[in-house]
Amino acid sequence: MPTPDVELRRLRREDLPLVSRWLRDPRVARWWAEDPSAAAVEARYGPSIDGTDPTEVFVVSLPGAAPGEDARPFALVQRYRFADEADYSAEVSAVTPVPAGALSIDYLVGEADLQGRGLGPTAIAAVVADGWARHPDARDVLVPVAAGNRASWRALETAGFTRVAEGPMEPDNPVDPPDHYVYRLSRPREWR
Repeated sequence: MPTPDVELRRLRREDLPLVSRWLRDPRVARWWAEDPSAAAVEARYGPSIDGTDPTEVFVVSLPGAAPGEDARPFALVQRYRFADEADYSAEVSAVTPVPAGALSIDYLVGEADLQGRGLGPTAIAAVVADGWARHPDARDVLVPVAAGNRASWRALETAGFTRVAEGPMEPDNPVDPPDHYVYRLSRPREWR
Protein backbone atom coordinates (compact mmCIF):
# COMPACT_ATOMS: atom_id res chain seq x y z
CA MET A 1 0.00 0.00 0.00
CA PRO A 2 1.37 3.48 -0.79
CA THR A 3 2.68 5.50 2.11
CA PRO A 4 0.18 8.29 2.68
CA ASP A 5 1.76 11.72 2.34
CA VAL A 6 -1.54 13.50 2.77
CA GLU A 7 -3.58 15.12 5.50
CA LEU A 8 -6.81 13.45 6.53
CA ARG A 9 -9.57 15.19 8.47
CA ARG A 10 -13.28 14.77 9.06
CA LEU A 11 -15.61 16.65 6.74
CA ARG A 12 -16.84 19.99 8.12
CA ARG A 13 -19.84 22.04 7.12
CA GLU A 14 -17.62 24.71 5.57
CA ASP A 15 -16.36 21.99 3.17
CA LEU A 16 -19.80 21.45 1.63
CA PRO A 17 -19.42 24.09 -1.14
CA LEU A 18 -16.18 22.35 -2.14
CA VAL A 19 -17.93 18.96 -2.19
CA SER A 20 -20.68 20.49 -4.33
CA ARG A 21 -18.06 21.77 -6.79
CA TRP A 22 -16.37 18.38 -6.89
CA LEU A 23 -19.67 16.63 -7.61
CA ARG A 24 -20.15 18.95 -10.61
CA ASP A 25 -16.81 17.92 -12.14
CA PRO A 26 -17.64 15.86 -15.26
CA ARG A 27 -15.23 13.05 -14.39
CA VAL A 28 -16.64 12.77 -10.86
CA ALA A 29 -20.27 13.20 -11.96
CA ARG A 30 -19.83 10.31 -14.41
CA TRP A 31 -19.48 7.86 -11.51
CA TRP A 32 -21.02 9.77 -8.57
CA ALA A 33 -24.51 10.54 -9.85
CA GLU A 34 -25.38 12.76 -6.88
CA ASP A 35 -27.23 16.05 -6.92
CA PRO A 36 -24.55 18.73 -6.41
CA SER A 37 -26.95 21.42 -5.21
CA ALA A 38 -26.22 22.98 -1.82
CA ALA A 39 -29.44 21.58 -0.34
CA ALA A 40 -28.74 18.04 -1.58
CA VAL A 41 -25.13 18.09 -0.40
CA GLU A 42 -26.26 19.31 3.04
CA ALA A 43 -28.93 16.59 3.20
CA ARG A 44 -26.45 13.89 2.15
CA TYR A 45 -23.42 14.85 4.26
CA GLY A 46 -24.85 16.97 7.09
CA PRO A 47 -25.91 13.96 9.19
CA SER A 48 -22.34 12.57 9.14
CA ILE A 49 -20.98 15.97 10.16
CA ASP A 50 -23.53 16.16 12.99
CA GLY A 51 -22.83 12.60 14.13
CA THR A 52 -26.35 11.29 13.48
CA ASP A 53 -25.15 9.08 10.60
CA PRO A 54 -22.34 6.63 11.46
CA THR A 55 -20.68 7.09 8.05
CA GLU A 56 -17.28 8.73 8.51
CA VAL A 57 -16.59 11.26 5.78
CA PHE A 58 -13.11 12.67 5.22
CA VAL A 59 -11.45 15.39 3.20
CA VAL A 60 -7.98 14.42 2.02
CA SER A 61 -5.49 17.22 1.37
CA LEU A 62 -1.99 17.67 0.08
CA PRO A 63 0.15 19.40 2.69
CA GLY A 64 1.28 22.94 1.96
CA ALA A 65 4.40 23.02 -0.21
CA ALA A 66 6.09 25.57 2.05
CA PRO A 67 5.90 26.38 5.75
CA GLY A 68 2.76 28.35 6.48
CA GLU A 69 1.14 27.40 3.17
CA ASP A 70 -2.37 25.97 3.48
CA ALA A 71 -3.08 22.34 2.66
CA ARG A 72 -4.92 21.75 -0.62
CA PRO A 73 -8.03 19.55 -0.37
CA PHE A 74 -8.35 17.20 -3.33
CA ALA A 75 -10.42 14.15 -2.36
CA LEU A 76 -13.46 12.97 -0.45
CA VAL A 77 -13.54 9.51 1.12
CA GLN A 78 -16.42 7.91 3.00
CA ARG A 79 -15.86 4.98 5.35
CA TYR A 80 -18.56 2.87 6.91
CA ARG A 81 -19.15 -0.45 8.59
CA PHE A 82 -21.23 -3.02 6.80
CA ALA A 83 -22.96 -3.62 10.14
CA ASP A 84 -24.39 -0.09 9.92
CA GLU A 85 -25.66 -0.52 6.34
CA ALA A 86 -28.02 -3.53 6.27
CA ASP A 87 -29.27 -3.09 2.67
CA TYR A 88 -25.77 -2.53 1.32
CA SER A 89 -24.45 -5.49 3.30
CA ALA A 90 -27.18 -7.72 1.84
CA GLU A 91 -26.41 -6.54 -1.69
CA VAL A 92 -22.66 -7.21 -1.36
CA SER A 93 -23.32 -10.53 0.42
CA ALA A 94 -25.20 -11.70 -2.67
CA VAL A 95 -21.90 -11.39 -4.58
CA THR A 96 -19.33 -12.38 -1.93
CA PRO A 97 -19.31 -13.13 1.82
CA VAL A 98 -18.98 -10.05 4.04
CA PRO A 99 -16.74 -10.82 7.03
CA ALA A 100 -17.86 -9.73 10.49
CA GLY A 101 -16.69 -6.22 11.31
CA ALA A 102 -15.79 -5.40 7.69
CA LEU A 103 -15.50 -1.81 6.53
CA SER A 104 -16.11 -0.28 3.12
CA ILE A 105 -15.17 2.99 1.45
CA ASP A 106 -16.22 5.27 -1.40
CA TYR A 107 -13.82 7.82 -2.83
CA LEU A 108 -13.39 10.55 -5.37
CA VAL A 109 -10.60 12.85 -6.46
CA GLY A 110 -12.40 16.12 -7.03
CA GLU A 111 -9.69 18.47 -8.25
CA ALA A 112 -9.55 18.12 -12.03
CA ASP A 113 -5.85 19.02 -12.29
CA LEU A 114 -4.99 16.29 -9.75
CA GLN A 115 -7.06 13.49 -11.28
CA GLY A 116 -5.07 10.69 -12.88
CA ARG A 117 -1.89 11.53 -10.94
CA GLY A 118 -1.87 8.61 -8.51
CA LEU A 119 -3.39 10.47 -5.58
CA GLY A 120 -6.47 8.22 -5.41
CA PRO A 121 -4.49 5.25 -4.06
CA THR A 122 -2.76 7.53 -1.58
CA ALA A 123 -6.10 8.88 -0.30
CA ILE A 124 -7.46 5.32 -0.09
CA ALA A 125 -4.37 4.16 1.83
CA ALA A 126 -4.69 7.03 4.31
CA VAL A 127 -8.34 6.28 5.10
CA VAL A 128 -7.74 2.53 5.34
CA ALA A 129 -4.76 2.99 7.72
CA ASP A 130 -6.87 5.32 9.85
CA GLY A 131 -9.65 2.70 9.77
CA TRP A 132 -7.35 -0.02 11.10
CA ALA A 133 -6.44 2.28 14.00
CA ARG A 134 -10.01 3.44 14.79
CA HIS A 135 -11.75 0.10 14.26
CA PRO A 136 -9.58 -2.58 15.87
CA ASP A 137 -12.24 -5.26 15.31
CA ALA A 138 -12.24 -4.68 11.53
CA ARG A 139 -10.23 -7.33 9.75
CA ASP A 140 -11.20 -6.50 6.17
CA VAL A 141 -12.17 -3.67 3.87
CA LEU A 142 -14.47 -4.67 0.98
CA VAL A 143 -15.12 -2.25 -1.85
CA PRO A 144 -17.52 -2.88 -4.74
CA VAL A 145 -16.81 -0.82 -7.83
CA ALA A 146 -18.50 -0.58 -11.22
CA ALA A 147 -16.62 -2.80 -13.63
CA GLY A 148 -16.54 0.01 -16.18
CA ASN A 149 -14.81 2.40 -13.78
CA ARG A 150 -11.28 1.30 -14.59
CA ALA A 151 -9.62 4.26 -12.84
CA SER A 152 -11.41 3.40 -9.61
CA TRP A 153 -10.57 -0.28 -9.54
CA ARG A 154 -7.00 0.39 -10.63
CA ALA A 155 -6.67 2.81 -7.69
CA LEU A 156 -7.79 0.03 -5.35
CA GLU A 157 -5.28 -2.39 -6.87
CA THR A 158 -2.49 0.17 -6.52
CA ALA A 159 -3.51 0.65 -2.87
CA GLY A 160 -3.03 -3.11 -2.29
CA PHE A 161 -6.58 -4.42 -2.73
CA THR A 162 -7.26 -7.71 -4.52
CA ARG A 163 -10.28 -8.48 -6.67
CA VAL A 164 -12.20 -11.27 -4.93
CA ALA A 165 -15.53 -11.39 -6.74
CA GLU A 166 -17.63 -10.01 -9.55
CA GLY A 167 -21.34 -9.87 -10.00
CA PRO A 168 -24.41 -7.70 -10.45
CA MET A 169 -25.11 -4.81 -8.09
CA GLU A 170 -27.16 -1.65 -8.40
CA PRO A 171 -24.93 0.94 -10.10
CA ASP A 172 -24.36 4.38 -8.55
CA ASN A 173 -25.16 5.89 -11.94
CA PRO A 174 -28.33 4.43 -13.49
CA VAL A 175 -26.80 4.63 -16.99
CA ASP A 176 -24.28 1.92 -16.06
CA PRO A 177 -24.78 -1.83 -16.31
CA PRO A 178 -24.95 -3.75 -13.02
CA ASP A 179 -21.52 -5.40 -13.51
CA HIS A 180 -19.34 -4.85 -10.44
CA TYR A 181 -16.01 -6.05 -9.09
CA VAL A 182 -15.52 -6.47 -5.36
CA TYR A 183 -12.07 -5.75 -3.94
CA ARG A 184 -10.74 -6.78 -0.54
CA LEU A 185 -7.88 -5.74 1.68
CA SER A 186 -7.23 -7.66 4.89
CA ARG A 187 -5.72 -6.09 7.98
CA PRO A 188 -1.94 -6.27 7.66
CA ARG A 189 0.14 -7.99 10.30
CA GLU A 190 1.48 -4.69 11.67
CA TRP A 191 -2.11 -3.62 12.52
CA ARG A 192 -3.05 -6.85 14.31
